[in-house]
Amino acid sequence: MVSQNFYFQQMQMMVQPMRDELTRLGIKELRTPEEVDEALQGEGAKGTTLVVVNSVCGCAAGLARPAVALSLKHDKVPDHLYTVFAGQDREATAQARTYFEGQPPSSPSFALLKDGKLVHMIHRHEIENVPLEELAAKLTSAYDKYCD
Repeated sequence: MVSQNFYFQQMQMMVQPMRDELTRLGIKELRTPEEVDEALQGEGAKGTTLVVVNSVCGCAAGLARPAVALSLKHDKVPDHLYTVFAGQDREATAQARTYFEGQPPSSPSFALLKDGKLVHMIHRHEIENVPLEELAAKLTSAYDKYCD
């Protein structure tokens, strides 16, 4: 019988490259509810904040993460960049979603906050089957509108 610890270790090894794809871009992982609150409340929330809800699905790998990378080459970008990993860091993801007021859970997804308040959200159904450049343009359009 395979132990639960063995399964957990295997899953961590499998998702680590998916985590690294975002952290290499300078996006900070939030892995606990406390880290989420620290990042998204108070002084840390001043300015604009992009929260990437990462996932293991194909549209995250083929579209969401590459679109974020492409969007961050834009002239205007958010002041703060964070990610939570749906299905992996469940409590952190649930806590992050409390800041996306009025929005249903979606992964992958992108949330743009300004001074701690949600101003723009891109859900999974807006990511799936969209050309990479078009998805990056959706992000950069939001950056242009909300980032100083």
